[in-house]
Parts: sequence; C-alpha cells; structure tokens
Amino acid sequence: MDLCVTIKGVSFLLQAGLGILANTLVLLAYAHILLTEAQLQPVDAILCHLAFADLLLLLTRGVPQTMTVFGMKNLLDDAGCKVVIYTYRIARALSVCITCMLSVFQAVTVAPAAGPLLSRLKARLPRLLVPTFAALWFINMAVCIAAPFFSVAPRNGTVPPFTLNLGFCHVDFRDNLSYVINGVAVSVRDFAFVGVMLGSSGYILVLLHRHSRKVRGIRRSQGASMETRAAKTVVMLVVLYTVFFGIDNVIWIYMLTVAKVPPVVADMRVFFSSCYASLSPLLIISSNKKVKARMVCATSDQERQAEDNKPSDVKS
Repeated sequence: MDLCVTIKGVSFLLQAGLGILANTLVLLAYAHILLTEAQLQPVDAILCHLAFADLLLLLTRGVPQTMTVFGMKNLLDDAGCKVVIYTYRIARALSVCITCMLSVFQAVTVAPAAGPLLSRLKARLPRLLVPTFAALWFINMAVCIAAPFFSVAPRNGTVPPFTLNLGFCHVDFRDNLSYVINGVAVSVRDFAFVGVMLGSSGYILVLLHRHSRKVRGIRRSQGASMETRAAKTVVMLVVLYTVFFGIDNVIWIYMLTVAKVPPVVADMRVFFSSCYASLSPLLIISSNKKVKARMVCATSDQERQAEDNKPSDVKS
C-alpha cells in the first residue's frame, strides 16, 4: 500500500470514526435528556434529528468508502448498492433540509413579535416540528426514488462513461442527459435550501447585533443568554455547512463537465461532502450546555464506578 493510499485511508477512517462517535454521543445525550425531562426543547429536537441524519450519512457513505480505500472488494451486490445509495441520498438531503429548518426556526424564535400573525406562528412552532419532520422524510424519499435505478455493484473491466465510481458501488446514468439532469436537480435543491438558511442566518446576525447594542451595560437575563447562545450555534452550523457545501459543489460542477470522473476527484468530493456530518456534532457538543453536562456526568459516573471497583488495601 503506497503512501497516498495510506493517507487517504487514514483520512476517511478518522473522519468516519470521529463523526460516528460524536453523533452517537449527541443522540445518547438527548436520549438521556428525554428520559429525565420527559420532552426535548424544539431546538434540541431539531439538533437530535440532525445528528441522526448525519450518523446515517456516515454509516452509508463514510464506512463503505473507508473499507474500499483499504482494499476491500465486492462489499455489496446490486441490491445492497441500491439500498445504501438510496439511504445515503435521503440522509444527505435531510442534513441540508434540517439545517435549513433549524436556521428558519431560530430566526422566527428570536424575531421580535411585530404582529398577531408572527405571535401565533411562534406559539405554534413546537407543534409543527413533528409534521415538518414527517414531511421532510416523505418528500426526500420521493425525490430520491430514482437513485436505486442507477445504482449497481462494480463490474469487472472499465468504468462506463457518465458513471459515478464510488468504489463500493457505481451510479450509472446511461447517457449524458440523465447524468446532467440528476446533477442539476440535486444542485438546484441544495442551493435553494442553502439560500434560505443563509438569509435566515443573516437575519439572526442582524438581530443579535441590535440586541448587543441595546443591552450593552445592562445585566442580561438567563433566558436571553440561552436564546443568544442557541442563535449563535445555529449561525455557526450554517457557516460550517456553507463552507463544505461550496467546496463540494465546485467539485460537483467539475464532475458534470467530464464524461469520466477521475477516482481522486470523486474521493475528494466524498471527503468534503462528509465533513459537515463529522464536525457538526462536535460543534453541538462544545456549544450546548445540556449535551456537555450529560457527557460530564457520564464520565464522572464511570470514574466513580472505577474507583468503587478498585480493591481496597486491607491491613493484616
């Protein structure tokens, strides 16, 4: 195994391992909160759903990609490829949709109540979460339904033109028209959601700036401080997604212009498109006091249990 392959393999392994661990810890922390507090706050429910989508994304793309880089072949048959690619497409779509949903929700939450319509919307937001989650799952499952028809296990020999070679699976679009239509459709959907999240995040930043000027020199209440921290976390998540989304789509646009995509280009796109799923839970852990507190408690309990299990010195 040469140095380039080793570096690529280790990079994918660290990305997938770190992301899976971090997203799992976030989900376990929210599960503990749900058990102890009986319900999640709306923002926490959205972040929990985002962690689940990102975990699903890494399991269906990061893990098989890592195994392929290290030389494992024939991981999936045609049916397995169809299931994995379909699940990955849904998880990727949910990641951008839920990040957008989080940004819009936070923008409405921090917006000043300028009229009865906005006031009623704010009051109804918690009740709209479950229907919105269900709608996003249903819509993305329907939009991504074409993915399984183009997904096949790798065949011996050369890769046909207009085929995305993922290593563990091939996505064969048969001709240039279907290849370009698929790429444009995915890009338009993603750009639309990114545009909405950038607009709502910009609005949040404007409100935070106005708020900081008004309360300068005034003691802030605990509620306002928590709301401000949540808004800043949302903005940071949007910025993080936008950075990797930009890199991902620059590579994707290049891939749409060539009939045969070099494997190194496809690997680069896979890596950058999965960075958000790996790094976003770390941002949630570092900025969310509830999640961090659960992890600190879990660590303290483990240390206490280890101390209790130590054999005590008995003097004879």
